[in-house]
Amino acid sequence: MPFSNIFNDEESKLVTERFAVVYAPQRKRARFPENCVQTVSSAAEAIAGADAAKNLYPGRVVGPSRSSEGVRLYYLVEWLGG
Repeated sequence: MPFSNIFNDEESKLVTERFAVVYAPQRKRARFPENCVQTVSSAAEAIAGADAAKNLYPGRVVGPSRSSEGVRLYYLVEWLGG
């Protein structure tokens, strides 16, 4: 369930779209705290770092963005590799 209401400021270098390996016990969430996301340089690297047995899945995310509670979050754009 990707988060579809993400707006990216192309001039900002803070919040950007990235490939990542995401720790997700259930792949139903649309946002993840920073400690659950390991950004990587390519889709291939994200797919290679995935391990379903450890709940690690490849995806495209946008972030980090600071929540109202002060937590840095990444928002899911899409899961990679099915």
